[in-house]
Amino acid sequence: MSAAVADAMTPLERRAGISLAAIFALRMLGLFLVLPVFAVFAKTIPGGEDLTLVGIAIGAYGLTQAFLQIPCGMASDRIGRKPVIVFGLVLFALGSVVAALSHDIYGIIAGRVLQGAGAISAAVTALAADLTRDQHRTKVMAMIGSSIGLVFAASLVLAPVLYAAVGMAGIFWLTGGLALAALATILFVVPAAPPVPKGTGGRFFAVITNRQLMRLNFGVFALHAMQTAMWVRIPSALVATGGMPVADHWKVYLPAVLASFLLMVPAIIIAERRGRLKPIFLMAIGLLLIVQTGLYFDGAGLWALAFWIALFFVGFNILEATQPSWISRIAPPQAKGAALGIYNTLQSLGLFFGGAVGGLIAENWGFGALSAFSGMLAILWLIASIGLVPPVRRLQTDPPSAVMSSPSAGAA
Repeated sequence: MSAAVADAMTPLERRAGISLAAIFALRMLGLFLVLPVFAVFAKTIPGGEDLTLVGIAIGAYGLTQAFLQIPCGMASDRIGRKPVIVFGLVLFALGSVVAALSHDIYGIIAGRVLQGAGAISAAVTALAADLTRDQHRTKVMAMIGSSIGLVFAASLVLAPVLYAAVGMAGIFWLTGGLALAALATILFVVPAAPPVPKGTGGRFFAVITNRQLMRLNFGVFALHAMQTAMWVRIPSALVATGGMPVADHWKVYLPAVLASFLLMVPAIIIAERRGRLKPIFLMAIGLLLIVQTGLYFDGAGLWALAFWIALFFVGFNILEATQPSWISRIAPPQAKGAALGIYNTLQSLGLFFGGAVGGLIAENWGFGALSAFSGMLAILWLIASIGLVPPVRRLQTDPPSAVMSSPSAGAA
């Protein structure tokens, strides 16, 4: 077998990547559709006039995710990836039903808490790692990350239209339906998972004491803190300095996301095929620092904002693809789910921290201080990442064990 043929993705590797990206996309689209319109809807229901309760309803999902990512990731190491994913999607669908049937803010909060209890991100990314070889791992993670970016952009366009057509309850019902579609995908489309390697204990301790993993975990915390801190500023800035109404913001976001994908692909190819993962990784962090510097000195005007947003998405998407791939390669095989659970927990905490602290900074010291805060996070991350040791690139010529297990490997 030639090296080129051995290095090509197998049909089932492609199927695994596309189907797992679809699961993420279906689940995240349901979540994103709620965000642009919920604050408007909340004013029409009992308790919705309390902005604290509105904030809790929006953030409850992320909070339960943060608490449950590690237990769910560790459970996937013990009982398998698919059972955890199935259970999580069922919980997510039930939470959507609770929210759809609720007539006050408290019922919606309960539904959002139940949605967040379906913490499947670690299990899905661990399954993606199980079903792909090292040389294709970042490509699959890029598929997953790109699907999230695309549905985020799509939700900005679709949410106002859907809200006008079916109301908030209809959006929650749609969210539940999307979760059921993801459930069908994991059961009938995603290839069968290989057996999870068995360990002798000490998995969690082995992960939290691994300095390389902790550097990457700090990285995802910083990345998503910067992301949410940016969204404290960007919508208001587009209205105030760009003169663009909220309903038209997608006209900036969508081209920025699509352009970032086009620029991300060559970077991922260079990182993987030429063994330049660490230089590309550091370059992407540097790009985020440049964005924050640019916003600090030149954050006024529609075209300037659009440029910095697009540049941010380039760095963000590269890092969103490479970090989980890196984690999955260096984590102990029997603790891959636990490692990705910690990773996803730090991601959720970063989202919360960036929004809360970013809002506090912007309110008291202005948007310039917010960019300075994000820039400092980027500098700290760059310093922490200098000590990263890139995983050894192994050209695995044999397909993943699940692909070779039987002719019926695609069955659940």
